[in-house]
Amino acid sequence: MSSQENETDRNVEIWKIKKLIKNLQAARGNGTSMISLILPPKDQISRAAKMLADEYGTASNIKSRVNRLSVLAAITSTQQRLKLYNRVPENGLVVYCGTILTDEGKEKKVNIDFEPFKPINTSLYLCDNKFHTEPLSELMESDSKFGFIVMDGNGTLFGTLSGNTREIVHKVSVDLPKKHGRGGQSALRFARLREEKRHNYVRKVAELAVQFFITNDKANVAGLVLAGSADFKTELSQSELFDQRLQVKIIKLVDVSYGGENGFNQAIELSGEVLANVKFIQEKKLIQKYFDEISQDTGKYCFGIDDTLKGLELGAVETLIVWENLTTVRYVFKNAAGQEEVKHLTPEQEGDKANFMDPETNTEMEVADKMPLLEWFAERYKDFGATLEFVTNRSQEGAQFVKGFGGVGGLLRYKVDFATMVYDSDDEFFSD
Repeated sequence: MSSQENETDRNVEIWKIKKLIKNLQAARGNGTSMISLILPPKDQISRAAKMLADEYGTASNIKSRVNRLSVLAAITSTQQRLKLYNRVPENGLVVYCGTILTDEGKEKKVNIDFEPFKPINTSLYLCDNKFHTEPLSELMESDSKFGFIVMDGNGTLFGTLSGNTREIVHKVSVDLPKKHGRGGQSALRFARLREEKRHNYVRKVAELAVQFFITNDKANVAGLVLAGSADFKTELSQSELFDQRLQVKIIKLVDVSYGGENGFNQAIELSGEVLANVKFIQEKKLIQKYFDEISQDTGKYCFGIDDTLKGLELGAVETLIVWENLTTVRYVFKNAAGQEEVKHLTPEQEGDKANFMDPETNTEMEVADKMPLLEWFAERYKDFGATLEFVTNRSQEGAQFVKGFGGVGGLLRYKVDFATMVYDSDDEFFSD
């Protein structure tokens, strides 16, 4: 498998877990019958099975009958899930079992078990009124987190970049005296005062850097970028006040024309090469490449759901680009004649009853299948020989892609003229 395919698979796995976390976090039960069980790699299934048997014995003494039965049912479901495994998988095992309340107030059983996409070094067993997803969220944190110190004469911003998530950790302002033009005694005194204030500012920034970028005596970032105007950043990087553990992490000094948040964004841009493996930069590059194809009118691009689906069916899509929060739902309807018809509806369109009617008979069509289009893409992209890239709307390019192109598009292997492709309806393209 090529590294590109590996990367795509990993991105899809990450997206699936993000989605799972979102759903699990929203779920609530009535009582404490929601079990979260995580076994790290090299743990024993037999140990977990014994622990669940002991828990079953303890839960049998719960006084409230309703609560007792639901806890016992959740433990039984968890035991059944464990029986599917002879041993703990290489990356560990995650199990969520329990009864949750739906929005309509109905009870619904949830039974989930899977091996995470990378080792999960957490051991957890909790029976609660919610699922505990914190260890999964830690999995999502990119292995590479970079620290940024953007420093100029007005203040300093401390930030981090992990994957495509930027975070401003802290901002500090400073009021440094400007250079003094008058001669004589006062000029010397002024210069000394100015130097002293400058020195104190550098010391303060160096102390804060330790506070934010060192945890348990170790740097908590893979690399540090020092950015700023004038020579503050150079002074900081060479200063004895700057902690040695952070000094070795400096990967780039960057000249930026702004301070603060704009300087942070500019520093990310200018550090592109050293941060090439960071998702944010990859996303910007990918969408920029997409926009270049459009501006050069190469014909090797598609946008919008209909054309992208046609391109996929032709096997022409090399890279499928989709916004990770796309809300469109893929419906497969059966019309009065028993034929299948596919429609892609946004939440607004789902609210319009006309979209569910058979125009021939004016009766409501039967829904044969329904799933988020995003999920359908994640399951099917390989069938069409495409790679799949999820993008956010956090970068300027990403926001433009979502707003201007509906958050769905693709880079094509060869030129396709969609305008001349006329089909009676989508269902000629897609009936599973």
